[in-house]
Amino acid sequence: MKILVAGEAVVDFFPINLNNQQAFIPKPGGSPFNVAVGLSRLRVPTGFLGKISTDPFGHLLRSYLIENRVDIRYLMEDDRPSSLAFVFLEQGDEPAFQFYGANTADSNLTPADIPDSLYTTIETIHLGSLAMIREPTGSALIKLVKQEYKHRVISFDPNVRPSQIPDRHVYLRKLNDWLRVVDIFKLSQSDASYIFPGHPVEKLANQWLEMGPSLVVVTRGSQGAEAFTKSGTVTVETPKVHVVDSVGAGDAFTAGFLAALFHLGQLKKELLGRIDLEILRRALEFAARAAALTCTKRGADPPWLSELGKP
Repeated sequence: MKILVAGEAVVDFFPINLNNQQAFIPKPGGSPFNVAVGLSRLRVPTGFLGKISTDPFGHLLRSYLIENRVDIRYLMEDDRPSSLAFVFLEQGDEPAFQFYGANTADSNLTPADIPDSLYTTIETIHLGSLAMIREPTGSALIKLVKQEYKHRVISFDPNVRPSQIPDRHVYLRKLNDWLRVVDIFKLSQSDASYIFPGHPVEKLANQWLEMGPSLVVVTRGSQGAEAFTKSGTVTVETPKVHVVDSVGAGDAFTAGFLAALFHLGQLKKELLGRIDLEILRRALEFAARAAALTCTKRGADPPWLSELGKP
């Protein structure tokens, strides 16, 4: 195992038309969960740390991780129900989610569940999303990061869900604390607009780089993506594809970006701060292709390395 992904595992219900009526079918999901699967499909030895339920939805999540060869040695079970999310798709808009996640298994990861030490082969930890704001899981992940950030690369994607944030000021204060122990900060344009509405991303990225991260990566959907370092900025375009839906595209981008850095030998704490901008461009282009391919499929279904080729 080289990368450990920590956070929530959710069952997404996708709308389908059944006999002229709307129905929903369950699929494994959740941002960190999707990233773990995406990394494993890109031939990065990956594990998942989190809690899932013992109910049938929990069995679905466990089976999907195993099917995709994600290491589950840090996967725990809980008798609470699984988190659910109903997905609503409108042509031309970003997917809307209705979450049901109170007192669920994935939100009940406690600080006591965090191992005192991790396998020495783990070089990177990725986390973020809803797990950051749901307790006690948020506190458990803070413990994990503070325990490990001096020795391993920390990648963080806030994946902001405004409807799930009870207090924006408390959220932003927590986010500032996280940024001091993060090496790679990846977020979307809509995330940035929620964090600091009306502020240019370039200005925000420079502020964040001063707080701790070596890389700030911003995705802009069909408008491409940018990576900011203290030595320069790299911008790439989004490949043109026929979009079925964009569910999981951001997670596929994250997995693609981390996988590219891994395969290019750059996913190391001492290298990220002085990464060559051309290598950074290759990683961004690979990630953008991964996200675009995901948009050609229904739901969060990240691509395999055989579909993308090497970064």
